[in-house]
Amino acid sequence: MSEFQGVWVFSESRDLMLELLGKGSELAKKLRVELTAVLMGRNVKDQAGRLIEHGADKVYMVADPALERFYIEPYTSALAQLVQQHKPEILLIGSTRRGRAMAPRLATRLETGCVPDCTELSIEDGRLVMSRMVYGGNALAKEICRVKPQIATVPPRVFQKLESRGRKGQVVEVDIKPEKSGTEVVETREIEAAKVKVEEAKVIVAGGRGVEKKEDFRILEDLAEILGGQIGNSRPLAEDRKWFTEWIGLSGHKVRPMLYVACGISGVIQHVAGIRDSQVIVAINKDAEAPILEVADYIVVGDLYEIVPALSSVLRRLLKGG
Repeated sequence: MSEFQGVWVFSESRDLMLELLGKGSELAKKLRVELTAVLMGRNVKDQAGRLIEHGADKVYMVADPALERFYIEPYTSALAQLVQQHKPEILLIGSTRRGRAMAPRLATRLETGCVPDCTELSIEDGRLVMSRMVYGGNALAKEICRVKPQIATVPPRVFQKLESRGRKGQVVEVDIKPEKSGTEVVETREIEAAKVKVEEAKVIVAGGRGVEKKEDFRILEDLAEILGGQIGNSRPLAEDRKWFTEWIGLSGHKVRPMLYVACGISGVIQHVAGIRDSQVIVAINKDAEAPILEVADYIVVGDLYEIVPALSSVLRRLLKGG
């Protein structure tokens, strides 16, 4: 196993890559090895410098027309070839929708293990200890791999980016031929997206089953607008009622805003696992026994249809100096 050495990070999300570099730098320092970022795409050379500034000692750059769009086969094969050639002992992959699809495929090719959605990473006796939430966020499982490379996927907003420090490093252009994709894009359509990603929002006003009709989200939008925040929702509104395509929770977006206002959300453990890092949680619920009240910093027991508009009215008046 001594032939495996070094800590690598990869994500198609550049922001998440910087977060991985922050944790990867800590792991590499403890192991006294190099920290390497893998950069793939078509015209990506100008992005290598930023990765070095944020912690990478080396950047392996794979520039190929086949990597202009993210297709699972070319990206997986390119990364697998790199790993087989250079043999890192640790590989951190961003747990995005694409990253979660690629990581297990990569692990299968490399005949190693993969631990998903890790929230804690540490080194013990020279091995990577990977911790992740299980049982709906009710417990923390610690896992290790018996073989290398040790692969872990990491969700956004788990680790902090390093400050840009004007560092110098090595950029290595790698000549690798990715596999051809078995799929083809026939048509692309733009979807309506929020101006700010919910993971990046400093204030979130979220609704749950207590919101009776989709159009009633307007009262939550009013409050979010006043607070300079963004709207969110729980899983039942997406999975059961089909009002939305995404949600906040253990299986959806994990958030850590300064203020999280939960309106009509019962707060089952899967939802709480996605908001537990919020600085302040306000719960508005007419059920005095709702589970979310146990984790809330401030509690308002009552009908959200009365409380949210009243709260918006007061805040609007205060902001106007009235």
